[in-house]
Order: sequence, then structure tokens, then C-alpha cells
Amino acid sequence: MQKGDKIYIAGHRGMVGGAIKRNLEKEGYTNIVTRTSGELDLRSQAAVQLFFEAEKPAYVFLAAAKVGGIMANNTYRAEFLYDNLMIETNIIHAAYTNGVKKLMFLGSSCIYPKLAPQPLKEDYLLTGTLEYTNEPYAIAKIAGIKLCEAYRDQYGCNFISAMPTNLYGVGDNYHPQNSHVLPALIRKFHEARENSAPAVTVWGSGKPMREFLYADDLAEACIYLMQHYSEKQLVNIGTGEDLTIKDLAELVKKVVGYTGEIVFDASKPDGTPRKLMDVSKLNGLGWKHHTTLEEGIKLAYGDFLAKHVTAAV
Repeated sequence: MQKGDKIYIAGHRGMVGGAIKRNLEKEGYTNIVTRTSGELDLRSQAAVQLFFEAEKPAYVFLAAAKVGGIMANNTYRAEFLYDNLMIETNIIHAAYTNGVKKLMFLGSSCIYPKLAPQPLKEDYLLTGTLEYTNEPYAIAKIAGIKLCEAYRDQYGCNFISAMPTNLYGVGDNYHPQNSHVLPALIRKFHEARENSAPAVTVWGSGKPMREFLYADDLAEACIYLMQHYSEKQLVNIGTGEDLTIKDLAELVKKVVGYTGEIVFDASKPDGTPRKLMDVSKLNGLGWKHHTTLEEGIKLAYGDFLAKHVTAAV
């Protein structure tokens, strides 16, 4: 990618797309194209095709998706499957028909089988049963990976796929029901501290292991791969380090400054027991994360305070 090349970021208002946009601008890229969901419904094949015909982007970051935590994934199963299939299919096909030089499709670590060996290697895709609670989202993302591979095989398209681990950071979703675990904990502990609540209840047993990557680190990795990787196989993006939900809760509690107790509600689902990415391939390509989890949580909490607490006053 050259600094003046036209780059389309699908999903620029989301945490991932926003981080990619910030990092591209920081690197001096000047020709970035975006559309809000109000301006362009990515589920509409006709609308997406007209957009690509008019704008003719040279590069595409496909970061648009319907996303959420365990509760949202399990509640809106049809929407998560339909919306994500439509978004990725429309963009990938339009990229092919309009001569896009290179496209990056962003998936999720939930594509891997629920009981796959740890850490998760790229080769483990489609080797076992998925976690039921997020199966529709995972199936849509697997379809996106296979679409990129198929368009490469049949048409020679330079479409690559990257699978990030659990993400957090600037622009995260802190909705009380539909957020992922880390932003949900930030909100819970903040509200408990403000209300002097004696305890915070955390879903599940606290035993599952999770890996977390700061969104701006992900953005750097995505831009790096766009410049240095053009192979068929997907690439994991993560830290290669994980911790229990219990330890995560203790860390968020520390950063937020909450002094009460933590109670685990084991009647709520745990989800996948462990999801640790094998990032040896990415590290071998020359990229490694640099934001520690505690540093990242401090940055995320600062963003939460600025955008959600200040805005509510």
C-alpha cells in the first residue's frame, strides 16, 4: 500500500475499524474511504456494488460485523448468522468484481473448535465441533475465510484472512447485556465503586482462560500483514498469553480502584474452557504485540470514563 492509495475500511465506527483508521492516519495514509451504516447498508448487495463501482478502492479492510458477548450471540442467533454472512459476501464479491488489489478479512478466535488443543494453531480450523453459544457468528466467520480462499483459488484474488483473539480498547462496547467480558467488567467494577456496592457478581466460575489484545496493537498487525503477507492460509493475531477470568476480574478491579468482593455466579455459562492463540506464525513474519494487559486496561478505562461517564453527567 502506498500512502495515497484509496483504502476502504468497512466498519470504521467499530472498535477494530476505528483502530485501523487511527493507525493508518498515524502512518500517513491520506486517502481513506468510510461509510456509516446509515449511509451504506452492507447487507444490501446492490448498495455495496454501487459503492464499490463509484469509489473503486484499491485496498479493503473488512472489519464490519455484528458482534457481541455470550448473551448477545446466543440470543440473536439468526441475526448474527444472516447479517454477518451478508456483509462479508457482499464486500468480498464487490471487491472481486471491482478489481480491488488486496482485501483483509477479519474473523475471530471463536472459529476454532470448542475443545481444540491449546494453543490454537491455524491448522485446527474445521477439525471439531464449535462452541454452541457463538456458533452462528463462528460459522459466518468461517464462511468468510473460505470465501477469501475460494476467490483466490478461482479468480486469483489477493484476499487474506486474519483471526484476532479477544479484543478491547478505545471505542469498545460497554452495553450492560451485549458487551464482551472485559468491557463488561470495566463497567461493572466502575458502577460498583461509584455506588459503594459491597460485591460485584461475575458470570461463570471464573476458571475459563482467555487471551486479550489491545485493539491498536491489532490495527498495527493488520497493516503489517497487508504490507508483508499474501498467502492463502489465515493468520492468528494475538499475544500468545492468557489468564483466568478470575485473574482478569482481579486486574480490572485493581485498575478501577474497587475495594469490594468478587462473587462468581457458576449458574451462568462459562463458554469455551480456553482460547489461546498460537501466534508463532505472526511472530515469525516479524510482528509482536507491545501493549501489556494492565497498560491496555488503563487506556480502555480512561476511554470509558471520557466517553461514557463524562457524557452521562
